[in-house]
Amino acid sequence: MFASLRKATSLARVASAGQRRFLSIHEYQSVKLLNSYGIPTPKSISAHSPEEAFEAARQFESTGCVIKAQVLAGGRGKGKFDNGFQGGVHLVSSPEQAKEFATKMLGANLITKQTGAGGRICNTVMLAERENASHEYYVAVLNDRNTEGPVLVVSSQGGMNIEEVAAKDPSAIITTPIHFERGLSKSEALGVAKKLGFKSEAASNEAADIFVNLYKIFKEKDATQIEINPLGETVDGRVLCMDAKFGFDDNADFRQTDIFALRDITQEEPSEVEAQKANLNFIKLDGNIGCLVNGAGLAMATMDVLALHGGNPANFLDVGGGATPETVKTAFGILLADPKVKSIFINIFGGIMRCDYIAEGVIKATKELGLSIPLVVRLKGTKEAEAKQMIRESGLKIMPFDELDDAAESAVQLANA
Repeated sequence: MFASLRKATSLARVASAGQRRFLSIHEYQSVKLLNSYGIPTPKSISAHSPEEAFEAARQFESTGCVIKAQVLAGGRGKGKFDNGFQGGVHLVSSPEQAKEFATKMLGANLITKQTGAGGRICNTVMLAERENASHEYYVAVLNDRNTEGPVLVVSSQGGMNIEEVAAKDPSAIITTPIHFERGLSKSEALGVAKKLGFKSEAASNEAADIFVNLYKIFKEKDATQIEINPLGETVDGRVLCMDAKFGFDDNADFRQTDIFALRDITQEEPSEVEAQKANLNFIKLDGNIGCLVNGAGLAMATMDVLALHGGNPANFLDVGGGATPETVKTAFGILLADPKVKSIFINIFGGIMRCDYIAEGVIKATKELGLSIPLVVRLKGTKEAEAKQMIRESGLKIMPFDELDDAAESAVQLANA
């Protein structure tokens, strides 16, 4: 079940391309969603400028506050901005300091262990009232393959990497299956709260209500994951969600318009956003061979064969079975926008997809986009002969191949030439 909590590697993201693209939202947006279901959090205010941060901090002068960079990545506290400023989470002692921190955070890229070397831009900061937790817990609601349904996962060891906790002390993780339709009953939730060892009956009741309402959000908003880390029990006995991470199923965007309106495309790879507009399944990778393939399975096999010949794919790109010449041209534009791409490999098996449509799109893109890098094409299947004839008659420098190994080897050699 903890696979749902891990940061996906590039190839894991590729494996799910076209089937699962989960929306994530910022922490300040998550707080508003939690509050709308009656789930308590520290008071917080979002700010989009240093002046707004100053005004927000003034409201917390009596208690003090924390300023957090709003970037969709883990490890913000230990991250570093590209302007040299260290840390995306800081205690704030005055409105002036809040303004100073916000000035250094806003408009800069925060680099963490999850963002890659380029980092992600910080357009918003959140200032939250400082709360002292006497104990921190971990809570998550997610889908579990073993039970074939949703589960509530909790631990008394919160505020730290839950995977490390699970590895060192599996008994510290308590997993409770949830009936999808009935949800979590108050008595079941209380039983979980008592296992965690809250200090008072009132705190156990508050925690149980939070568990019940978290599942309501999970079901009603088509969430794929809700993670609260930490859930804090304060020195005065209150229970608060002090940090939250949400994921939502993109297949539900048609009925969760309020949630998907929160999408922040500045946190996503621009080429992937562009590809999504054209209904292309595209994942950017780190190599130098641009790939255009139809079908996720063939795309994965193509990447494997390139690697077998010493190559490194620059992307995963599945144009699907309904691609048109215009779609192919759009795909080409996305590949050529990557300066690291030194050759392009097109590998098409024409079943539903017609090879002549691909050929038409390739020829059009080559002419209109001024293609200057080597292009290797392998076409097999429906309208194969017509497609090859179109390529021959185009007069363009397109290298056709019949065998996958030969084509892949050529693409690798040309990319490294």
